[in-house]
Amino acid sequence: MKLEQVLEDLKQSERFRGCIAGWHHVPPRAARHGDFPEWLDPRLTQVLRGRGIERPFTHQGAALNAVHDGRSVVVVTPTASGKTMCYNLPVLDAILKDEDARALYLFPTKALSQDQMTELHGLITELGADIKTYTYDGDTPTSARKAIRTAGHVVVTNPDMLHTGILPHHTRWVKLFENLRYVVIDEVHHYRGVFGSHVANVIRRLRRVCRFYGSDPIFICASATIANPLDLAERLVGGPLQLIDDNGAPSGAKEFILYNPPVVNRELGIRRSSALEAQALAANFLRNDVQTIVFARSRVTTELLLTYLRENLARHPGLAEKVHGYRGGYLPLQRRAIERGLRDGSVRGVVATNALELGIDIGRLDACVIVGYPGSVSSTWQQAGRVGRRAGTSVVVLVGSSNPLDQYLMAHPDYFFGQPPESGLVNPDNLLILLSHVKCAAFELPFEAGEEFGVESTEQVLDFLAEQKLLRRVDGRYHWMAEDFPAEEISLRSAAAENFVIIDTTDGQTRVIGEVDRISAPMLIHEEAIYIHEGQQHHVDRLDWGEKKAYVRKVDVDYYTDANLAVRIQVLDVFKSRSDGDFPTAYGEVLVAAMATMFKKIKLFSHENIGSGRIHLPEEQMHTTAYWLSVPETAAGAFPSDDLQSGLVGLANVLVNVAPLFLLCDPRDVQVVAEVKSPFTGLPTIYLYDRYPGGVGLAEKLYDVSPLFLKTALDLISGCSCENGCPACVGPVDEVGPRGKAAAVSLLREAIRSRAAQG
Repeated sequence: MKLEQVLEDLKQSERFRGCIAGWHHVPPRAARHGDFPEWLDPRLTQVLRGRGIERPFTHQGAALNAVHDGRSVVVVTPTASGKTMCYNLPVLDAILKDEDARALYLFPTKALSQDQMTELHGLITELGADIKTYTYDGDTPTSARKAIRTAGHVVVTNPDMLHTGILPHHTRWVKLFENLRYVVIDEVHHYRGVFGSHVANVIRRLRRVCRFYGSDPIFICASATIANPLDLAERLVGGPLQLIDDNGAPSGAKEFILYNPPVVNRELGIRRSSALEAQALAANFLRNDVQTIVFARSRVTTELLLTYLRENLARHPGLAEKVHGYRGGYLPLQRRAIERGLRDGSVRGVVATNALELGIDIGRLDACVIVGYPGSVSSTWQQAGRVGRRAGTSVVVLVGSSNPLDQYLMAHPDYFFGQPPESGLVNPDNLLILLSHVKCAAFELPFEAGEEFGVESTEQVLDFLAEQKLLRRVDGRYHWMAEDFPAEEISLRSAAAENFVIIDTTDGQTRVIGEVDRISAPMLIHEEAIYIHEGQQHHVDRLDWGEKKAYVRKVDVDYYTDANLAVRIQVLDVFKSRSDGDFPTAYGEVLVAAMATMFKKIKLFSHENIGSGRIHLPEEQMHTTAYWLSVPETAAGAFPSDDLQSGLVGLANVLVNVAPLFLLCDPRDVQVVAEVKSPFTGLPTIYLYDRYPGGVGLAEKLYDVSPLFLKTALDLISGCSCENGCPACVGPVDEVGPRGKAAAVSLLREAIRSRAAQG
């Protein structure tokens, strides 16, 4: 059945119509073209015309001319708009005209590197030119690495490999660095938060090494749509760029539906599970032969949905086997096979985390079901961009969860469809991150006295490292003197360098089936946890914390596990503060101590709590930054103590869920703690903190938008139809108490009134 007919059938369904919170039609867009520039090598235009490309899109033509004029650029257009041509053509043109010219391509993941390598290699093959292009990552055989270093015209890699495998060994890459004409950075919007802050420092190191070898490369960046692409890209590369954002690529029509699951308990404000509704919608598309992608917010939800979907489709011979999961933690060969299956159509459906948001070629699917708001407008449109051909209709269904942020968007569809995407935040001068990369840079080349590495205080950092006996100052130069290799100790992706590996011991065999980062390990792979991989449940028999290994075995049980985290917070320094009327707000450095304490067993499908257990793991500590709001004694005194605590807990639940409206971040990147009497302020206080050491600017942004932040939280609670609290606003009544909602509303109204009175 054609997609249009499936959509028509859904419109006729009374139950489906009753759940539609918003239906937005994105009209088709015709192509707008420019002309290939005269300077472009005719062999390239001949190959492109052989592919049916007679003229470039307007943004491609603008990018080509800017780069040819020596300007670094950032190209910002939607998914599948031909951004690849904006960097492949100038790079290949330069190499065709000068065989010594070199280019470095950076992609955020190995999977994307491999995918883009295939595209580039195909273009070179059709050219029939001797342009040597190689992927250089952890999977590259040792035997091939020397040839790549000396003969590679285009080196395709990722920031991690540049960080640990190329820059520290730059003396082996003389040919590359002496002749480096272009640096390509794709998926710029992905370089935000901790990862982006690290990568900005890696680029500082790259520029430093290039200067040493006498090169000054042009940067060609590409990004999906965000609010501040130019600012983010310039922070990443450490220099000025030209913005290219006049998209000329065509696109087909798209139907974007906001779907709010039906209410099952109006008094408690409880709706039917978004996961169950999403799998029903996806199963309907798949049964009608509509190739479908389902995006889930977490690994656990991904595996649960895959389990539910396969069970739903089991009555249709052969269909369940054509649906797969896709997430971080799967082994590379497994992910490549799924990507191939999506392109050739043998895989009809995939349930994925945001790992498939990036521009990996998976063909052009027809239906996308998003389970819960991804946390940002930018991410939502990026996921929606994975479906839709240049001709024909596609559909995106965003299924709201009971989460307050989801319910705010369901109640305000115009906000979502009219809201510009959020800003990408990076903080390359975060002291912990900066310090790590100054060490790496000193290992690569000695620092001259007075030399700046992104900040004016570079020499103070160098003197500190000299005091630590890591550097030695001789004749105005700082030399690395430690025996260790600093880059190996620094992970660009997370707060900690280590990952935990998952080892399957079923039937006496041992094989690695996946991995989990250190921050997530206490919650996902504690002993007695149920770890789900490709729809198969595994019981964690033993977690060896010291060796970072979890030993699991396959089981068939009717529940999964969900862990609780106990957190305490200590203020170390106040960077900014103000009295918003009588309600003080501040931003500063904090120490967060967190410990996984217990886990619940949750029954599949019904999601009932059927048991619990203790978790015995050490406390983890982290220095980060936080935004906090305190309640003055006059306002606090108006509540009985139980109501005040309920109001604080409810308000904390709302604030942490509303925060991603103002930040381009995963909802888990910001955490919250509510204290009835804070040891630091002496007042009832709510702390929202960055979930990464040193902070990456999220808490500071919340401090800057504090008035609007609080007003949005009030709008959300006031607009919820529940009586005393529910998962869609302050949290369920059994968590916040019967007066939690009223108390939270009173606190917010008083805070907003107090600030307005101050003027």
